[in-house]
Amino acid sequence: MVRLAFVTVSFFTLTGGLFAVLWLLAALKLPGRRQVGRGYFRLLARLMRARIRVVGAPADGQAALIVANHVSWLDIPVIGASFPAVFVAKREIAGWPVIGLGAKLLHTVFVDRARRQQTGDATAEIARRLTDGDSVVLFAEGTSSDGNRVLPFRSALVGAANEVLGQLGPASRVIVQPLSVCYTGLQGLPMGRQHRPVVAWYGDLDFLPHLKEYIRRGAVDAVVTFGEPIAYEARADRKELARSLENTVRRMTVQALRGPAAEALAIRPERR
Repeated sequence: MVRLAFVTVSFFTLTGGLFAVLWLLAALKLPGRRQVGRGYFRLLARLMRARIRVVGAPADGQAALIVANHVSWLDIPVIGASFPAVFVAKREIAGWPVIGLGAKLLHTVFVDRARRQQTGDATAEIARRLTDGDSVVLFAEGTSSDGNRVLPFRSALVGAANEVLGQLGPASRVIVQPLSVCYTGLQGLPMGRQHRPVVAWYGDLDFLPHLKEYIRRGAVDAVVTFGEPIAYEARADRKELARSLENTVRRMTVQALRGPAAEALAIRPERR
């Protein structure tokens, strides 16, 4: 209970400070949003006792569409602490207390996949973010996994690169970069398959009980792995791109997990 109370108070204190600093920067039209956001995520990851190891690096000197797998709510601070980026998130998050406001201030792109017009608006927003120099993180599975495997990537989501090109113009190209996030240790010991649900938030798991259990049992080791950037042009095939990115992220995840169960991940699952 003491740990839970400490994390709760610290989270609201950190987030309140984030709101104040970002509001001031916007009001005075000052730069620094990316650096403030990354600093916030670093502190949040430390609060959640996530020790992060980064393999590789983001595309050098250019904004990219980062295509990643998705395991947990913890992915956001872990990835956000690793490099400056904005995220694509489902529309419902915009209405969440505190978290929704923070996401808006950090320039999160919200998408309602059930409404086609809203999806088009989100794509235009992604194009604007890239043009402004922000790398944009897209979770291509369309859901979160149990942390033991990478689910098939949805080509319709990866195809956002096509739509972004339509917004930027026919002569443009988009830098697309695969990224793997996974969790390999719990309390300093290797994390087996049976322990990854301590971190993984998926299916119909209730958030608050899951969060309380995580706070009780952390710390965790996280590995963030960047693949080679790809220059994506309008003539490229989005399904082939999705398959290539999925295979790369799966391979990087297998390498990071390095456990007996990881070998099974090398076998590509049937596509849905």
